[in-house]
Amino acid sequence: MRAWTQVPPQQGRRYVITGSNGGLGLETARILGSRGAEIVMACRSVEKASAAARTVPGHDKGRVEVRQVDVSSLDSVRLFAKGLEADGRPVDVLVNNAGVLGVPHSVTPEGVEMHFATNYLGHFLLTQLLLPLLTDRVVVISSREHRSGRIDLDDLGWQRRPYRPFQAYGDSKLADLLFMRELDRRLRSQGSHLRAVAAHPGASATAITSGSGHPVVTAIGHYGQKLVGMPAWRGALCTVYAATMPVDGGTYIGPHGRTELWGWPAPARMSHKADDEVLARALWERSIELTGI
Repeated sequence: MRAWTQVPPQQGRRYVITGSNGGLGLETARILGSRGAEIVMACRSVEKASAAARTVPGHDKGRVEVRQVDVSSLDSVRLFAKGLEADGRPVDVLVNNAGVLGVPHSVTPEGVEMHFATNYLGHFLLTQLLLPLLTDRVVVISSREHRSGRIDLDDLGWQRRPYRPFQAYGDSKLADLLFMRELDRRLRSQGSHLRAVAAHPGASATAITSGSGHPVVTAIGHYGQKLVGMPAWRGALCTVYAATMPVDGGTYIGPHGRTELWGWPAPARMSHKADDEVLARALWERSIELTGI
């Protein structure tokens, strides 16, 4: 397969990218910034994001701004969305990128486990609140690990089951794809010009396991990805492709290699569970209940 690096010009287009102070999110911002896009870096740490922003092309021309949001906190998401609404400016693309992997067990005030809250539920709320501002599409970042997901809508806090962090991660990434497909179905049924798409980065060298709290897990994630993974900018190309190319709503993009661990952006394989419309509707309704939309 031919390498894809020809990102279309992005002058005049505005992107909101969560978790863009490092890893895939930062590389996504850098690539889009190099093509002329305006970037809103939506991050938990303003200090880290402000330092990272100086490495994004267009920062010196005022095309990059940093705004604080913790997507694991629904209150923080609401405050962030309210700030964007106050701008009165449209957002072309929302990239739901922020995520955690392998973190110790904890639950939000809503009783939701932290992987599910950060990787999925906060982005669900953010998307709903920003829909009136969006002009083009929503990009949801999932993972190959969605195939291991088994969502228990009656035990989202892992109170009844022995906690397994990597299972919880897979569950959250399955939720992301179920959300993307259900959102796109609803947009089409309403005659909306918006679309929802998804991407995954394969095996990319990032620091996503740095919050695990377990030195062995952190080391395996750090050194293992560096040994076998693609550079972060290569993994970010899948996100950029999904965000900029004329793909249909409901599309899922990942590396083209047979195992989808490495390669250039191409249509990715989605598990049957990720296309379960009954589960997607049930997840949607439970998410509405939890977020109070």
